[in-house]
Amino acid sequence: MTKTKTIVNFKKYTKWLWRIFLGGIALIFLLFFLTSLGLFGKLPTFDQLENPNSDLATQLISEDGKTIGKFFKENRTPVQYKDLPQNLVNALIATEDARFYKHSGIDFYATIRAVAFMGSRGGGSTITQQLSKQLFTGGSRNIIERLTQKIKEWIIAIRLENRYTKKEIIAMYFNRYDFLNQAVGIRSASRIYFGLEPAKLSQEQSAMLVGMLKNSSLYNPLRRSEKVKHRRNVVLKQMEKYKFISTQLKDSLQKTKLNLDVHKEDTNYGIATYFREYIRKFMIRWVKDNPKKDGSAYNIYRDGLKIYVTIDSRMQKYAEEAMQQHMENLQGEFFEYQKSRTKSKRNKWQEKIVPFSTDLKIADVDKIMNRAMKNSERWKKLKKAGVSEKEIKISFHKKTPMKIFSWKGNIDTIMTPYDSIKYYKTFLRTGVMSIEPQNGHVKVWVGGINHEHFKYDAVKQQKRQVGSTFKPLVYATAINQLKYSPCKKMSNTPYTVPKEKYGMPKDWTPENAGKKYGGEHTLKYALANSINVISARLIDEANPQNVAKLAKNLGIETKIEANPSIALGAVDLSLFEMIGALSTFANKGMYIKPIAILRIEDKNGTVLQNFSTTRREVVSEEIAYVMLNLMEGVTQAGSGVRLRGTRKHRENVVTGSPYKFTNAIAGKTGTTQNQSDGWFMGMVPNLATGVWVGADDRSVHFPTVRRGQGASMALPIWALMYQKMYADSTLNVSDKPFRRPRNLTIEIKCEENDEDKKTEGDNDFNN
Repeated sequence: MTKTKTIVNFKKYTKWLWRIFLGGIALIFLLFFLTSLGLFGKLPTFDQLENPNSDLATQLISEDGKTIGKFFKENRTPVQYKDLPQNLVNALIATEDARFYKHSGIDFYATIRAVAFMGSRGGGSTITQQLSKQLFTGGSRNIIERLTQKIKEWIIAIRLENRYTKKEIIAMYFNRYDFLNQAVGIRSASRIYFGLEPAKLSQEQSAMLVGMLKNSSLYNPLRRSEKVKHRRNVVLKQMEKYKFISTQLKDSLQKTKLNLDVHKEDTNYGIATYFREYIRKFMIRWVKDNPKKDGSAYNIYRDGLKIYVTIDSRMQKYAEEAMQQHMENLQGEFFEYQKSRTKSKRNKWQEKIVPFSTDLKIADVDKIMNRAMKNSERWKKLKKAGVSEKEIKISFHKKTPMKIFSWKGNIDTIMTPYDSIKYYKTFLRTGVMSIEPQNGHVKVWVGGINHEHFKYDAVKQQKRQVGSTFKPLVYATAINQLKYSPCKKMSNTPYTVPKEKYGMPKDWTPENAGKKYGGEHTLKYALANSINVISARLIDEANPQNVAKLAKNLGIETKIEANPSIALGAVDLSLFEMIGALSTFANKGMYIKPIAILRIEDKNGTVLQNFSTTRREVVSEEIAYVMLNLMEGVTQAGSGVRLRGTRKHRENVVTGSPYKFTNAIAGKTGTTQNQSDGWFMGMVPNLATGVWVGADDRSVHFPTVRRGQGASMALPIWALMYQKMYADSTLNVSDKPFRRPRNLTIEIKCEENDEDKKTEGDNDFNN
């Protein structure tokens, strides 16, 4: 009887087990069914599956095809499967989903294994499931949510597999993942961590990036390099396990360092930072005037636009390298000068006004500093918060931790905001801009020394007194309208323009640098040596109104007061305006308005707008060539002669210079009052470049002309930049002569008189 009872109970339990098992399966199917109906939250539609919602970065693409910057909320730039190296795909398959090509979104074998061994032998999620989680599901707070989320992932994974090929799923997965440090997607990650496009990633680099997929916060290469290296080696081991690499190669690669080559991609890093900010501001205006077809506005941070710009990334790189090389050295000299002032026993008060000019009084310095404080972000924020002006001023004298700029890198320090303003006032700044005269394309735009700490753009935003770089416009007016020849001689004696003639408050009597006078000089010699009194005679004869008119025709939009003093550059203009105007001479007298953008495309490559520029003939080809010839004299025997490997000092001693250009260069130096601004404009037949150097405040400058002139402050950047460009065989910067017109009627080969042969002995200083 006992035996019979046992058999009956066993059958009963078996039935219950089957009921539980089948009920469980039914429950699972019910959960799948209810989830598919959206009971536990909406699932993506077919349209959403076809077009997953991703924020895409807008790219700035240079004329030589390089991405030089991005605007983004998420720094994501998608790539196609064909752009991925096979070693990257192999690393992903070996590490995340070895059976990827054998399942249809869900790997039941891996799922059962994960459940049976509690995840100790690997997870159960496929690459497609991980993608579905990234695209359409979020985090979970409890076991019920985790369960329904997992079901959603399975359903979405199956749908993704039905809509996309395996290659497309892999590409989507790499494009979606956030690799941290503003590296969203594989293209940003490979560019930021290694400075490479994805296609050029090596085996070990691919392994590192795939290793980050497990947990990019934990495996952050900028913070936990040893952990990342260990994780990379795990990936390499997996690649060996699945026969993607040999044991010998695995052992070799595991011994290598990470060898990161970090290229941060935000507004303060990378090349052409000031130019990128200029384009960003332009695009903010552009999207308002150019809506989508449905009437909504483009978003430059999310819509993945492509902006094709005129910048040449190679030229830009050389310009920035030249700027840094020269400005770091120049700043060192300026610091030494300032340091010597604070040690002066005769003028202890100087310590209180450093870095400002000795011409200022302490009250003047207080005005400058008060103005600087009120213009600062700190002042504006505190004022907006309702803090009184008295309390704000007190806060500027309280020490606080801050990060400050130095040419050796950022420095963490403790300093009062007031002292930090003085510290930054000490730095010399610069602007560099290059234009291709024949089409107006802006090739180089360096707006300052460091965009993180010095936001003000010295190319277009800033206007400063241009000094003698304006003189070619005076000469061009005289030659064009009065039919003067460069060989015409004029007296180098003091000259006064009476106040009544142009309605001035007083007579105008300019002085030559060094007050050197005597004899007569040709216009060619006078421009080369920047003789002020001859420029004064010229503008008086040509009339300031005509000079101002020519300047306007040459693209200078700033209103110029037509008085004789503009002959010496007593007018504030931007570097953008000046190089745009002078480059007209290199384009046979045809002015072309500088252009920075070629076209804008949407994320699908549809052209939204093509850009063109305006052009007009301002002077004849003959006049333009004559002006180039005159400006060549500046670099052959005038204030720009150091470009040729020699330079003349006051004592007529010829010394060596590191710049030994032998090709045709038309140029003009410029130095303003008290050496506040140093300029150099230099042109070869197919590239015109302007350079400005000076401090933020005009009362901060070198004490003497010898170091503070344009030939010393600005010209070296031009020279270093062109040396680098000429050394690059991939560039086509001309070293040929300027093209001479066929029927040149104006005499340009002048016979030197005795006075000219003696030379002023002061070529570097008559600016």
